[in-house]
Amino acid sequence: MASSDAARIDVWLWAVRQCKTRTLATNEVKAGHVRVNGEPVKPATKVKPGDEVRYRVAGFDRILVVEKTISKRVGAKVAAECYADLTPERPRVYLPVARREPGAGRPTKKERRELDRFFGRDANWGHLG
Repeated sequence: MASSDAARIDVWLWAVRQCKTRTLATNEVKAGHVRVNGEPVKPATKVKPGDEVRYRVAGFDRILVVEKTISKRVGAKVAAECYADLTPERPRVYLPVARREPGAGRPTKKERRELDRFFGRDANWGHLG
């Protein structure tokens, strides 16, 4: 584990196990998914302790503060010591699910209209005229 004053952002992301491969880390930076201290960066940009790294993963930003700079991939426990994770908790989304009792048969006309309203379908959906 080599600790120095600064490390390339793509190498650091790979070394602290945020990306599976160094190539993937480089591509993420080139695609604009990584910002250091609020600024878009290039793969060769150096990060140093105290820098804030925002890394967009699956539509959400991971906010990491660099604690140590490393350039070699290390174990997960050691990697976790190299950054402080300030990422807020992802919002939990509750989506109601329409269910009918098994063996209840076909829905009645009233139940079908309620299902149509529930799913946001037009009342005249499927009718000609």
